[in-house]
Amino acid sequence: MNEFEAVGEAVTGTLLARAVEPEAGDTGHTHEGSCLNCGTKLVGPFCAICGQKSHVHRSLRGFFQDFVAGLFNFEGKFWRTLPMLAWHPGDLTRRYIAGERARFISPIALYLFTVFLMFAVLNFTGALDSGGGPVGANLDIALKEQQADIARLEKRRAEAIAAKKPVKSLDRRIASEKEDLVNLQKVRSGNIVQTDVGDETPPWIRGTVQKVQENPELVVTNVQDAASKYSWLLIPLSVPFLWLLFPFRRRYKLYDHTVFVTYSLSFMMILVIAGGFLVAVGMTALASFLLFVPPFHMYRQLKEAYGLGRFGTWWRTILLTTFAIIAGGLFFAFIAAIGVA
Repeated sequence: MNEFEAVGEAVTGTLLARAVEPEAGDTGHTHEGSCLNCGTKLVGPFCAICGQKSHVHRSLRGFFQDFVAGLFNFEGKFWRTLPMLAWHPGDLTRRYIAGERARFISPIALYLFTVFLMFAVLNFTGALDSGGGPVGANLDIALKEQQADIARLEKRRAEAIAAKKPVKSLDRRIASEKEDLVNLQKVRSGNIVQTDVGDETPPWIRGTVQKVQENPELVVTNVQDAASKYSWLLIPLSVPFLWLLFPFRRRYKLYDHTVFVTYSLSFMMILVIAGGFLVAVGMTALASFLLFVPPFHMYRQLKEAYGLGRFGTWWRTILLTTFAIIAGGLFFAFIAAIGVA
């Protein structure tokens, strides 16, 4: 290899290296004239062909900025979408359907994010733990109350014996209370109360009950996994019910109803997240008030999204609340079947 060939190869290698890994200054900014993604000549802050930013960052600060922007979309979408979802959900739905897509987070992206965050929060706060957290605390309270009731009944029995009064009814009540106490202790320890289903029960029901009784913790875990994996089913289960509220209004497409349902479900997930935090910090009474929020939110979303009057919104809100309970029941029945199977 002569001197000119060596110089040529060095220059070629340098150009290739810069194409693959462009130079960056101390600030971490690259200085390229063509898009690093598709090679198109750059004439602005974004590539006209693929949409990638003209300048990329090669610094840890830039990496974490991209991470935060990708997670919360701080470029404006997140802070424009969330307040509108809370207070003007119908306006958000209508504007997204009308084509204002770049201003707001897409309904499916928001739904997937809220589902992930909901399960993360519920697991963190212990709300999904059958043996601890708020559920376990409530069982502990019930156990103490049951033991106190038995102690009072036994005291009354001792007083009745001292007064030479009949105690058969007290004995029956004490026996019943003790049986309930044993069942509560089984539930608290993770063992479901054994049930005799009888020989006349269909075989598939007997098998299901036997699985639940033999390993209840595994069944609960399977149900939770199924709920997280198939949470998207809530959308197709809910859309037909919403369509039934507008059967003769052809200007509303299934797409419109799907956007409405997805945004609505995202808000309901946010309510569950808020309720999980409130219960975790002991504010159970305040968390119970969140149950009154969904009908109010549905009313506002229906009124704004479909341009309805008060009467038309009210009766549709009542039906939509009923339909939501039915769709939720179908969903939980499905995931329970998956969890047991």
